[in-house]
Amino acid sequence: MKIGVYVGSFNPPHIGHKQVINIILNKKIVDKVLIVPTNSYWDKKIDVPVEDRINMLKYLESENVSICSELSDKEYTYEVLNELNKKYNDLYLVIGADNIISFNKWKNVNDILKHHVIVVDRNEIDINKYLLDFDKSKFIICKDVNIDVSSTKIRNNIKNKDYDSLYEIMDKRIIDYIKKNKLYME
Repeated sequence: MKIGVYVGSFNPPHIGHKQVINIILNKKIVDKVLIVPTNSYWDKKIDVPVEDRINMLKYLESENVSICSELSDKEYTYEVLNELNKKYNDLYLVIGADNIISFNKWKNVNDILKHHVIVVDRNEIDINKYLLDFDKSKFIICKDVNIDVSSTKIRNNIKNKDYDSLYEIMDKRIIDYIKKNKLYME
């Protein structure tokens, strides 16, 4: 069974995350997706506790999509993959094209490349330009994605109490959860 490993902050989860999951499942690139919300990021501040992000991500769960919350404390992606590799043999890391720009600087990138990497095309980034130093057979470029959603903009809209603009790009249940728990208000 091919397992997609979607690591990220999901701060908050939105339609772009769901679109990526649906595309890689519908194209049968993977059979199942494990969402791993990270509790720590070395290069950015996460302003909502991982427990709240896990609760919001539950609305994305389905028969083929589940949340792997027990690995949220891992600091680096290779650590997540190493742990999951104890249970699953065929792992596919899912990353956005914006992450490929600095991929060669990721900690233990050679451990990551023991697995396949699905690179989701976005922002017209020349992905191949950043793969020159790597075995290209390890990468699957997913070009059929039309994601124009910014988590930063979503958080700003919430701070400004502009919820109406969010209903097209977020699950209503997630918006309700954010309102109920007063997330992203400060």
